[in-house]
Amino acid sequence: MMKMKWLLCMLLPAGVIHAQKVSFTEYDLKNGLHVVLHQDKSAPVVAVSVMYHVGSKDENPERTGFAHFFEHLLFEGSENIKRGEFMKIVSSNGGQNNANTTQDRTFYYELFPSNQLETGLWLESERMMHPVINEIGVKTQNEVVKEEKRMRVDNQPYGNFLNAVMKKLFVKHPYTWVPIGSMEHLDAATLQEFIAFFKKYYVPNNAVMVIAGDIEIEKTKTLVENYFGEIPAGAPVEKVNIKEDAITSEIIDTAYDPNIQIPAIMTAYRTPGMTSKEVAALELASRVLSGGQSSRMYKKMVDDKKNTLQVGCFNYALEDYGAYISYALPNGSTPLDTLLNDMDVEIVKLQQELISEIDFTKIRNQYENEYIGKNAKMLGIAENLADGYTFFNKNTNHINEELEEVRKVTREDIQTVSKKYLNKNQRVVVYYLPKK
Repeated sequence: MMKMKWLLCMLLPAGVIHAQKVSFTEYDLKNGLHVVLHQDKSAPVVAVSVMYHVGSKDENPERTGFAHFFEHLLFEGSENIKRGEFMKIVSSNGGQNNANTTQDRTFYYELFPSNQLETGLWLESERMMHPVINEIGVKTQNEVVKEEKRMRVDNQPYGNFLNAVMKKLFVKHPYTWVPIGSMEHLDAATLQEFIAFFKKYYVPNNAVMVIAGDIEIEKTKTLVENYFGEIPAGAPVEKVNIKEDAITSEIIDTAYDPNIQIPAIMTAYRTPGMTSKEVAALELASRVLSGGQSSRMYKKMVDDKKNTLQVGCFNYALEDYGAYISYALPNGSTPLDTLLNDMDVEIVKLQQELISEIDFTKIRNQYENEYIGKNAKMLGIAENLADGYTFFNKNTNHINEELEEVRKVTREDIQTVSKKYLNKNQRVVVYYLPKK
């Protein structure tokens, strides 16, 4: 039944899928905290979230990993929450919580039954106002982060691929390292360095709070003021402003992974940041090439030639720049250069010929379905609202404009961005090999 629904969506003409407009109320507290409220009474749940505009790009190059480390450290406790009690409070009140860090921001959230809204607000205000940052917490979370790195990077097949690509794609900009950072840097850091990092970035004027779900707007405003109004503002946060020199000749590198038996070939092209109008066209271009089993690379390399086990490409759009990444794993003894050539042939075809109207309709409907699916959940709405304010020049309404921006993309736009960004002399090629 689910497959039939998917097929019907793919066959519908682009534009017939109607996204529900997301309504919201937004305002600033005196301390600079931006607050966004979205009321939806369809279910008795509420998402309480805070997005801090700090990620790995804001770190000292000699102290990488700080932002991701704080994702963990700020669950340690506060002046009013004992060590180890934060998550117990959430679960005992019927909620769930988590956090994640990128190169550009850190996002904390709780999902609660709506009658526990105040619990969520209290927890996030404690995190922002007076967390306990001491030697025992730092040591404990340092071990947690090390274990996460071992599981997700060091011992995970292909776990280091993004690092292998980004360190060659960027030279000056801090995107050259990934959020997990360096364990040696964390080991070398002093407690005062951690405290200084918190005081600089985890302040109300560098954050946006989004509350989405079964709420009463005026009552929620009062609660937000009660819990966050007295938190002092921090100094204005100066954002990273580093420009990269253009790549003018192909960069070729080799990386080794002890956890794999099958090698991979990877390419990366530097693309514009997420606010560029070209990002939507690059996203659709990636779907033409590898968006499902009917995509060009998959049909050619996996189905027809059968020389590939897996192939894909995606536009990894960040705040300042993006990375358009392609990869392929060989079937049997197929040389990696053969896969690289096959991928290149499809990119050249994208540059030289307009895609068909049928393919164009399919990829737009794919995008629209995913967009609507994310905004069907309170947490997805909360994150999209926060993204709009944080990254799109304080335009919280970007959540309602994104789909229309994609619908404005033409077949010619896809061809144009392919010609502009996906060229051999502008890329990094990484031969990702089993470690001998």
